[in-house]
Amino acid sequence: MKWGIVFASTGFPDPDSAVALAQAAERAGFESLWAPEHVIMPKSPDATPYRGSTDGSMARLGRRGGIPDPLIWFAYVAGHTTRIRFGTGVLILPEHQPAVLAKSAATLDHLCGGRLMLGVGVGELPEEYQAVGMNFSDRGRRMDEYIDAIRLLWRADTASFHGDYVRFDQVESRPWPVRRSIPLLIGGASDAAIRRAAIRGDGYFPFVFPGQDPLVELPRLLGRVRAETAAAGRDPEAMEFTAGGARTVDEAKVYAEFGVHRLTVAVRARTVAEMRDEVARLGDELVGPTAAL
Repeated sequence: MKWGIVFASTGFPDPDSAVALAQAAERAGFESLWAPEHVIMPKSPDATPYRGSTDGSMARLGRRGGIPDPLIWFAYVAGHTTRIRFGTGVLILPEHQPAVLAKSAATLDHLCGGRLMLGVGVGELPEEYQAVGMNFSDRGRRMDEYIDAIRLLWRADTASFHGDYVRFDQVESRPWPVRRSIPLLIGGASDAAIRRAAIRGDGYFPFVFPGQDPLVELPRLLGRVRAETAAAGRDPEAMEFTAGGARTVDEAKVYAEFGVHRLTVAVRARTVAEMRDEVARLGDELVGPTAAL
């Protein structure tokens, strides 16, 4: 079992604490750090409820210093680490211009030695799309096309693409990612997200919302992705599944039986000293004992 630390950037957004977390996680044997993306946080009393919290508010997510841009946060801490990987959990892909994102992600992957993973999703807050000048209603169609265009820019020496939202002719985008691609993990729990993961994903990052039972929802979602991946003519065994929710070895064993390859855990400490102790303890209690799962 691989382990990652989730909400890394929002828990420790400042320069010194970000580096301290990344280095502590690397020492403790964690495989990856994961950071969310939200360009803005709606504050209006009439704002769309945020389903990732029990009260519909995003205040807890950004309470320690906002929600840093994940790619910039990764770029900063990457220079202070050598092994640990970085994953967006998740980046709201349709809010980005795809050629610009392809270049930014490839540059970061190139500079950190191929350690980047992109968890991507469509998001659920119309206020964010309004803030970046994008249409909320066609975000799913836009995302599918963006994935195809971005992968082409990474893999083709000279690329041409003609879609409804993206068009370019005989262009080159360099630097390329280290492996000429970056793993794309599709996040979400909707029917569309499951189909997208099956058809276009290198992996799947299911969302289990507050109030749902992960021991019921997770095997249901993973089972659907496996079935639809096979129906799409792809190998379900090649899909990598990432999930949160386990904090004990026994829980990790259950998730491993579901077919999860990577578990993420949040660090609850408030200070750097407490964080270093907690990360070291989690490494001893979780990372080492579950390495063979």
